[in-house]
Amino acid sequence: MGTEAKNARVGAVVLAAGGSARMGQPKQLLPVGGRPMVRLVTEAAVSAGLAQVVVVIGAHADAVRTALAGLPVEIVLNEAWEEGLSSSVRTGLRALHPGIQAALLVLGDQPALTADLLRFLVDRYLATGAPIVAPFHHGQRGNPVLFDRALFPELSAVEGDRGGRALIDRYRDRVERVDVEDAAVILDIDSPQDYEGIVGDTG
Repeated sequence: MGTEAKNARVGAVVLAAGGSARMGQPKQLLPVGGRPMVRLVTEAAVSAGLAQVVVVIGAHADAVRTALAGLPVEIVLNEAWEEGLSSSVRTGLRALHPGIQAALLVLGDQPALTADLLRFLVDRYLATGAPIVAPFHHGQRGNPVLFDRALFPELSAVEGDRGGRALIDRYRDRVERVDVEDAAVILDIDSPQDYEGIVGDTG
């Protein structure tokens, strides 16, 4: 896992704009280990040595921005966040520098993600040149998923709440599957029960 991701010109788009309707409160700001969830996720992306980290905010924008204070990231506002995840993907991709050759789409509600895992995905991209690199845990696809710049136009054309799933389905034969033992790739938080499980595991 020793590849220097910065030299590879790989970035990350952290998707943290959602309204958390199923949670009933802004899940990006829920504390895990004493820190807001979105900050933990973003710190992992920063620590991975990526060339650029973009965080897309929308709902609860001021509070999320405050939670990220001091981190060397670019924060961009998705004013159309209610249109679904795809609108945040478009917003984040537009903010990437022209020299970025690939991007990890990172969910803002996966606080167990590590910098090592992100670097591992980048390493596989560099080794294979695959247009999509996706982690799998015991056969279940997880997140984050890496997309080559060649697919950015198609990613930007996706509508609704699908994010990158549409392209993963479309190009399933070209997806580089990365088997990982770390269950963090399939753990996200959509309900109070999910949160209680994460806090129990980390606290």
